[in-house]
Amino acid sequence: MKTIRISFFQMLAYMRRDRMLFAACLAPILAGFLFRFAIPLLEAALTDWFHVPAIIVPYYALIDIFFAMLSPAMFCFVSAMVSLEETDEKTAAYLFVTPLGRNGYLAARLGIPSVAAFLVTSILLPVFKLTSLSTVDIILLAAGGTLQGIIISLLILTFSSNKLEGMAVTKLSTLMICGAAIPFFIKHDAQYVLSPLPSFWIGKTICENAALYMLPVFILSITWICFLLKRYLRKI
Repeated sequence: MKTIRISFFQMLAYMRRDRMLFAACLAPILAGFLFRFAIPLLEAALTDWFHVPAIIVPYYALIDIFFAMLSPAMFCFVSAMVSLEETDEKTAAYLFVTPLGRNGYLAARLGIPSVAAFLVTSILLPVFKLTSLSTVDIILLAAGGTLQGIIISLLILTFSSNKLEGMAVTKLSTLMICGAAIPFFIKHDAQYVLSPLPSFWIGKTICENAALYMLPVFILSITWICFLLKRYLRKI
């Protein structure tokens, strides 16, 4: 446990030296203020301009879903960038044969950031939410968002060789969270084309207020994580 803690603190030290990564960790708070205060003001301005009762309000729940995925996406993105740097410098493979070991390395680079993302989301979402989410909804969204963050991190690590490629893969991998929007806009069976995406089922959970839909989220997320983790370990 001590070696995992030391390795994690080393990652934090690297983050402090990279302003972009440090700013990424603060992004959820800044986005929270934007979502919570700017969007209602924009809604009021739009409804007054077009003389309609609501424009953005029907999609407030979708905004809450995206916010729940933001902290995990940012935290896991940061850890992935640090891991890519270590892979590029050949230090990741070296750390595997130290007392830290492979499992300890994964715990420091994926496990701890994921737990931190879950806790941060569980704290920030009740503060900045736009809809009346229950405690159960908040926990489920935080868990689902955390799993999406891990998937994004593994996609970056698996398909990138350096930080530059990692930035490009990040832009593509974050599209996975867009599956949450499908149930809000497509009501017929064509929506199930994107059912392999865990985020699609998160959207179904909130859109239809059915917690049972979280079961496919966990099953699909674990499947994605196991597949990508195996590819990543083989790569390094």
